[in-house]
Amino acid sequence: MTHDETTPRLIRKTFPVGPLQCNCSIIGDLVLKQAIIVDPGGDAQKIMAQVDEMGLKICAIVHTHAHLDHILAAGEIKKATGAPLFLHQGDQFLWDSLEDQCRMFGVPYQAVPGPDEWLHDDQDLNCCGGVTLHTPGHTPGSMSFWFADHQLLIAGDTLFRRSIGRTDFPGGDFKTIMTSIKERLMVLDEEAIVITGHGPATTIGEELRENPFINS
Repeated sequence: MTHDETTPRLIRKTFPVGPLQCNCSIIGDLVLKQAIIVDPGGDAQKIMAQVDEMGLKICAIVHTHAHLDHILAAGEIKKATGAPLFLHQGDQFLWDSLEDQCRMFGVPYQAVPGPDEWLHDDQDLNCCGGVTLHTPGHTPGSMSFWFADHQLLIAGDTLFRRSIGRTDFPGGDFKTIMTSIKERLMVLDEEAIVITGHGPATTIGEELRENPFINS
């Protein structure tokens, strides 16, 4: 069966998971029948039910950063799919301190294996033309994922609707996150949809005009 070029090649499902309701996204290529999972922060069975419904093979599990609410189900998802785990090396210290993070937030600890591969800036995600953008500030290794052909940005906890990510956790830095937002994200197409780490989606244009941090 050939793919109809008038229909979108990318399919995406985004839904909240885990104890802090992180937005997990499944981004799939309808031609190759493959997908990546971004930020499996919990509820592994819920995530896999969506994957099964979409009928796609998971080829990678990628993380915007290594706070507990974005990685807690990574081990279960890897076991279920066989897909490798990807993270920027700047966040290895957070990944390694998952048990301490869980204790701090009163969340049951769930062990995860170490990352299989490190993400680098401007790296091909091998899914729907997506590339990585290193956007530190919330954490040293924070990444955003940009799908230019589909005007889609996965921003993790770097950018929120009318707000930005916290910088008061270990490794956070306000000046750095503002540089990341202004120099890496706000230069993207204003029509682009932004999937944030928590809460509702927005667009680059809306945040350029209405985000108080960007306009201060």
